Amino acid sequence: MELNSTSCPKSCKASQARAGAESFLITEYQYLGIFMAVFSVFIFLFLGSVGGFSTKWVSCKANPSELCAPPLANALFSTVAFILGALTSTLSGYLGMKIATYANARTTLEARKGVGEAFIVAFRAGSVMGFLLAANGLIVLFIAIVLFKLYYGNDWTGLYESIAGYGLGGSSVALFGRVGGGIYTKAADVGADLVGKVERNIPEDDPRNPAVIADNVGDNVGDIAGMGADLFGSFAESSCAALVVSSISSFGADRDFVAMSFPLLISSAGIVVCLITTIFATDLFVIKSVKEIEPSLKRQLVISTVLMTLAIAAVCYLALPSTFTINVVGHQPKVVKNWKLFFCVGSGLWAGLIIGYTTEYFTSNAYQPVRDVADSCRTGAATNVIFGLALGYKSVIIPVLAIAVAIFLSFSLAAMYGIAVAALGMLSTLATGLAIDAYGPISDNAGGIAEMAGMPHKVRERTDALDAAGNTTAAIGKGFAIGSAALVSLALFGAFVSRAGIAVVDVIQPKEFVGLIVGAMLPYWFSAMTMKSVGKAALAMVEEVRRQFNTIPGLMEGTVKPDYKRCVKISTDASLREMIPPGALVMLTPLIVGTLFGSSTLAGLLAGALVSGVQIAISASNTGGAWDNAKKYIEAGASDHARSLGPKGSDAHKAAVIGDTVGDPLKDTSGPSLNILIKLMAVESLVFAPFFAAHGGIFFKWLNI
Repeated sequence: MELNSTSCPKSCKASQARAGAESFLITEYQYLGIFMAVFSVFIFLFLGSVGGFSTKWVSCKANPSELCAPPLANALFSTVAFILGALTSTLSGYLGMKIATYANARTTLEARKGVGEAFIVAFRAGSVMGFLLAANGLIVLFIAIVLFKLYYGNDWTGLYESIAGYGLGGSSVALFGRVGGGIYTKAADVGADLVGKVERNIPEDDPRNPAVIADNVGDNVGDIAGMGADLFGSFAESSCAALVVSSISSFGADRDFVAMSFPLLISSAGIVVCLITTIFATDLFVIKSVKEIEPSLKRQLVISTVLMTLAIAAVCYLALPSTFTINVVGHQPKVVKNWKLFFCVGSGLWAGLIIGYTTEYFTSNAYQPVRDVADSCRTGAATNVIFGLALGYKSVIIPVLAIAVAIFLSFSLAAMYGIAVAALGMLSTLATGLAIDAYGPISDNAGGIAEMAGMPHKVRERTDALDAAGNTTAAIGKGFAIGSAALVSLALFGAFVSRAGIAVVDVIQPKEFVGLIVGAMLPYWFSAMTMKSVGKAALAMVEEVRRQFNTIPGLMEGTVKPDYKRCVKISTDASLREMIPPGALVMLTPLIVGTLFGSSTLAGLLAGALVSGVQIAISASNTGGAWDNAKKYIEAGASDHARSLGPKGSDAHKAAVIGDTVGDPLKDTSGPSLNILIKLMAVESLVFAPFFAAHGGIFFKWLNI
């Protein structure tokens, strides 16, 4: 019975990947349920202890003549917000996975008709996921604010500080989803590529490869569910940061609910803009040839950015008073005009577009940088690795400059509130960004299903063309995620400093400088843990795939079915086991530093992690993306230069595969997870700021420093 022909139809292959992805996520969410319960108790106890678990209303700091909610209420509502954020993030990841796994097979079926039909299915599926996530995050946050307001009344500062727990919950789930899903997918990918392609010289997604189902499952749990939870976390955190900062501004003092809701209105306008933008890809500009795929996807970014710029102007004019003040801790209040916020939001929006196009330039094989990496494969894997690392380091320059300009402009115009809304500007086209990002894994899995089901070669060619464009757009999506993480983290940092009552963060002082240098080290420690986790899991996978090829007679001939379940189990067990130490590092570090060394040292730690983490994340993601597309450039053989390096199985191709496998954990595990590290530590510090301000610095107090 020929496995690579008709032994298992496409519906069987698709259902195996769907069942594997669902099984993994359900198991992972069971672990996360335990974490959520334990950490909820931590939040309640830590924040409740600030006022001795008092239930008496207290005088407000901003206006002593008014009463504000007791600390115990803030602890309770922060805990509820944390649970809401975690549940919404979990639901977003799970629904995204379900959408993708059903769309995979449908894309394969439509590819029989033509590349245009397949593109529409894959892109619409990504769009559904994008709109679902953006709408879920927005509506749950709005409902939480309305319900919390019933208790808090005029205590808007307490209300929006408790809402910060929503961002913490979303980002906590995103961390474990990104790390766990990344370890899963890369263990399977490395095992499938090294043994299947390099050692056995069989095609990608060949059904004879024991790791092929695990590889397809990994695309759904890592690239779909993980990315969805990640960007949901960014949206929740940037919204919460903006709300916390604005609650102590004239918006809060004047009880102007419409102006206070400006961050939510920006996100709402973004959903409408993205809906209009989607029509351009699926109805107005119909894909008729392979060459039109990538321009169509990039056109989405430009159209959504232009339309969103107009929408921002309208929201600023209609929702904001002509003049208002932003309170800055330790400084005079800053008077801001509404047109200044247009430039703040716009700077983040256009910085995102610059980051996206820069990422594309350094990771697409249509441009010289990736072709140089491919050409370096002539002399082996070592030169390929050297060229790839150099490309990644160089790719950091323009994104960091774009982020720096956005930060300087936004802070100059509207202090920390300007930075918070700039982050929202970058995330305002979230639905389009997610649609473009999810499109890649859907197309990739569609190609895998076509290969495993033994469908005609022209179907695989069409899905490969969709996948090639998806690889570049996936890198663009990671660029957006990292860029927005930088702005979100800085906005959360500002909110933390305000809530903790820190007037100045002076890095010359020893407490702050110690925190700064330790914080800059944390992304390296975290990356080492995640990289080694992928390496350990991949080692077990390679050994298992080799064992099956060596001990199962008839496997290479396609007459016997491999043990797919064994490889799925290896990836599942490894990812669930290995995601705990990196997660513990991120979650416990702010608590330990804030409790033992105080808010000032913690502020230095957050600054160091932000500066270091963003640059490592951009470099790692782009290096891995460049190696991946250099390999695909050789495999496609679309130019004389590419054909001179090929065909598949040549020495240059094997060197490219090795580079790709080295880059897999960089671009899909360590790199994307780093942006969650810097966001999560910042939002956790914000939530626990009252505790650190009241009881933190135990070690320095003991030393009388």
